[in-house]
Amino acid sequence: MKAEIIAVGSEMLTPAHVDTNSLYITERLNELGIDVQGKSVAGDDRGVLRAIVADALRRSDLLILTGGLGPTDDDITREVVADLIGQPLEYHPEIFELIEKRFLARGLRTPEINRRQAMVPRGATVLPNVNGTAPGLWIEHGQKPIVLLPGPPREMKPILDAVIQERMRARTGTLRLYRRVLRITGQSESSVEEQMQPLYAHWLAAPVKIISTILASLGQIELHLAAIAASPEEARRVLDAAVAQVVDRLGRDVFSVNGETMQQVVGELCRT
Repeated sequence: MKAEIIAVGSEMLTPAHVDTNSLYITERLNELGIDVQGKSVAGDDRGVLRAIVADALRRSDLLILTGGLGPTDDDITREVVADLIGQPLEYHPEIFELIEKRFLARGLRTPEINRRQAMVPRGATVLPNVNGTAPGLWIEHGQKPIVLLPGPPREMKPILDAVIQERMRARTGTLRLYRRVLRITGQSESSVEEQMQPLYAHWLAAPVKIISTILASLGQIELHLAAIAASPEEARRVLDAAVAQVVDRLGRDVFSVNGETMQQVVGELCRT
C-alpha cells in the first residue's frame, strides 16, 4: 500500500513552523508496512489544495491530511475534499453539542462559527477528538481511504493511533516494513553508487524485495535498506544477507551496519 501525507496551512510555508506531524505519521504507517511515497504542504488556497489532493488520489492508495479543520474561514480542508469527491457537507448536531460542552466546561460561550466543525462530508465516519473541537474524518473514496486529522499534534496523534488500531491493521495483513541503515566513510557517493548498482537489481528481483536509498552527508555516505516482510525474523534474514553483500563490496569503509554514528562506533572501540 502506498500513502501520501498533506499538511494544510499557510503557516506551514513559513520559517516559523515545521511539519513534525508527517514524521510521526510516517513512522506509524511504516510499522504497518505502508510505504509513504509523497509528502506535500499546501497553503490556505482552495485551488492549490484541490490540485494537490487530486494528484495524490491518482497515484496513492491512502491519503492523510492534517490541519485545516478549524472553525475559521481559512480552514478549508473539509470543504475542498468534500467538493473534490462530490459529496455534500451535512450538519451533525451531536458534534456541535460536544463542542458546546468543551466551551461550557471553561465557562465560555460557544461562538457560532464553530458550527463549521460539525459539517461532515456525506458518508464520512467521524473520528472523536478528546483533546480539541475538530473531529477527524475517515472517508471511503472508492477503494482509497482519505483521513482528515486536526493539525495540533496533541490532537492528531491519539486520533491517528485509534485509526491504525481500529481500521488500518486489518487492511495491511501481516506484512510490515523493516529498515536498516549502513554508514560508509572514505568513499564518494558516486563511487558507492557504482559498486551498489548490480545489487539493486538483485534485491528488487528477490522474493522479499529490498528498496534502497543512498544519501551523502558530511564525512559519510548513508545507505538505507527497507524490506517489507511477514515477520521480523524473515526481515532480519533478508537484510542481514544484503548487509553482508554490501560489506563484501565496500570492505572496512562500512563502519556501521545498524545505524550507529561515527561517535558511537569510536566510543565503543575505546571502551574495548
